[in-house]
Amino acid sequence: MSIVDTVKQTAQGLVQGAVGKLVPLAPDSWVPGGVPDPLIARQHGLIGTSVSRLDGPLKVKGAARFAAEFALDDMVYAALAFATIPRGRIATLDVAAAEAATGVVAVMTYRNAPRMNQPAVFGSGPTAAAPADLPIMQDDRVAWNGQPIAVVLAETQEQADYAASLIVATFAGEPSITSFAAAKAKGAEPATFMGQPLSNTIGDADAMLGAAAHKVDQVYRTPRHNHNAIEPHAATIAWVGDDLIIHDASQLVTMAAATIADVFDLKAEQVRVTSPYVGGGFGGKCLWDHQILGAAAARLVGRPVRIALTREGVYRGVGGRTLTEQRVAIGADADGHFQALIHAGTTADTPHNHMPEPFILGTRAGYAADSIKLSVDVVKIDMLANTFMRAPGESVGTFALESAIDELAVELGIDPIDLRLRNEPEVDPTSGLPFSSRHIVEAWRAGADAFGWADRALPGARREGEWLIGMGCATGTYPYYRMPGAAARITLDHAGKALVEVAAHEMGMGTSTTTTMVAAERLGLPLDAVEVRYGDSIIPGSILAGGSQQTAAIGGAVIAAHNALVAELLKLAGNDSPLAGLSPDEVGSEDGGLAKLDDPARRESYASILGRAQRDAVTVSAEGSPPLEQMHWSMHSHSAIFCEVRVNAVTGEVRVTRFLGSFDCGRILNPKTARSQFRGGMIMGLGLALMEETDFDERNGRIMNPSLAEYHMPVHLDVPEIEVIWTDIADPHTPMGAHGIGEIGITGVAAAVANAIYNATGTRVRDLPITLDKLLV
Repeated sequence: MSIVDTVKQTAQGLVQGAVGKLVPLAPDSWVPGGVPDPLIARQHGLIGTSVSRLDGPLKVKGAARFAAEFALDDMVYAALAFATIPRGRIATLDVAAAEAATGVVAVMTYRNAPRMNQPAVFGSGPTAAAPADLPIMQDDRVAWNGQPIAVVLAETQEQADYAASLIVATFAGEPSITSFAAAKAKGAEPATFMGQPLSNTIGDADAMLGAAAHKVDQVYRTPRHNHNAIEPHAATIAWVGDDLIIHDASQLVTMAAATIADVFDLKAEQVRVTSPYVGGGFGGKCLWDHQILGAAAARLVGRPVRIALTREGVYRGVGGRTLTEQRVAIGADADGHFQALIHAGTTADTPHNHMPEPFILGTRAGYAADSIKLSVDVVKIDMLANTFMRAPGESVGTFALESAIDELAVELGIDPIDLRLRNEPEVDPTSGLPFSSRHIVEAWRAGADAFGWADRALPGARREGEWLIGMGCATGTYPYYRMPGAAARITLDHAGKALVEVAAHEMGMGTSTTTTMVAAERLGLPLDAVEVRYGDSIIPGSILAGGSQQTAAIGGAVIAAHNALVAELLKLAGNDSPLAGLSPDEVGSEDGGLAKLDDPARRESYASILGRAQRDAVTVSAEGSPPLEQMHWSMHSHSAIFCEVRVNAVTGEVRVTRFLGSFDCGRILNPKTARSQFRGGMIMGLGLALMEETDFDERNGRIMNPSLAEYHMPVHLDVPEIEVIWTDIADPHTPMGAHGIGEIGITGVAAAVANAIYNATGTRVRDLPITLDKLLV
């Protein structure tokens, strides 16, 4: 069952009330029963303030241990050898020289690997996390060029790496499809994403496009992209008796633990995955073959194993974003009103997983139109399983959509911002749901004023020497998600200090800091009285750091746990307390204790309650309420992206000189970490626009640029001044009033850059990345 199906099945338009009865979800409040959440209505001064990352000092001092920094006694080091064909089998595999090399403890291949169950592929169940439905080193089959075929274990990493180079393999190839054109010729099929069809039809868009007085109809292409987090994937793994401990770089510890338990026929409680620090994760720090291979190797030799992928190893064994070919056609009248909006095309995935790039997602709620036709088809290519990569679908889909809107603005002679505002929808264009909060018009107006949009010239009209100068803009959108299953555990001690535990992840975005702020605000405690623990599968609940939903999921769980804590403290307070006789919904946290909401003078401190009850501490756990808000509202983060570029008329070199992102993402919880998140996303969007491209050899399915020397990403000299502003208007239908911000930053950036380049040069590029050869025409 997909996550979407789980939400729908759980919801059914009802929510469990505090007294155990089912009541309708109140349409005017996130909280069941229509009571505004106190975290929105009552503030203690933390939410909305700029707080430096609490884990920053540990990272600066080198005291934060990442996955490849756990030192275990008697540990061996792993290195991988890889297949070099796209499909077939291993004909010969000579590991004798590797086994005889200095320091080598063992070489694991399909011949001697422990027997393992086939892992459950992500999306096939609520705890499934594997990238593909393939057996892992259980036979001689090869499913992609780069598949691991051997694991060398040695006393040092250098010895393992050298021995891996001594392995000699030959292969018996079988017919394969490694060309996008060949895959399309074989036939495409309608794509689904998270169990839902990627298609929408409203009216007869083809007919209305044909009858429209003004139209654009173009094809846009985006290439493959690979994950390149600053920390390559790694895990340190040990068996303790029949229990398995994995220190991983993960953004889904609970799901990874459950899947690995199934692979090794273990009970869920026998596998513990920890991930206290992750050096960047944008959808790729999930479960891949290397963690399972490391666990199998540790069982084989009876010693702990550290498996740290080289940068090339990440390209061979960790998937990224797949390619797309998108048609966008828009028909409009002379005033710019959209009569027809068509966004359709083809993407690729593999025979052994199902992760198409869902490029129409942003289009679904983007603009009003009299008729709409959206669809994604998928073809199968024999390659490494592709996966989520920051704003999957939206980041590349908005490149096509927002470029087409810019082209239509030129056709109509209408300012691009004005054209977008003329087609603002009153309700979600495809679902018909009302928007929970949509203030993109305010974001556009504030951004245009701050950026100086009024100074924009006609295409090719502004020049300084060899440099042509232009401005461009684009809208970005990313859905609000809050996945079910999030839980929190709160332990409050007699000294008034709280430990909050969530199975969440800190990947550099400031989650641990924001969670501490949210918990302190909810508990009525100072920041230094709250400790947050995370990144450990033994903590109750399951929180996936993906879909920009982790903060909302944590917030909902903390609110639920706080409600349980209040109820428990009221029981402990007894009849002698000033709070005696009050129900939990009459009480909130204030200044290190509980107080009656409408009479704060009627209060008692946490220390007093626990002291009278002769308790050193009290612990509660609770799961966040079902994410029913998504059933009643169309919920999104929005952005208005502005870009200024300089293009050299002689060489075609592009320099982005200014960015401004104007965001509408509900309440901003921590401006300091939020600004960093927005900027980081925009920088990643700059790479998407101008540099990033996986060179995939379509003759044999091999990635040809598996290094940071050959796969280009922005460096400091490429990154311009980036200004970030936001509306900061709370959405009353979400926990804390906030929407996700992790992925909205990248969304719309590529189109804004492309549109600015057109404004500078008069040349329209519809094929990413925009390299100088495409401008030398």
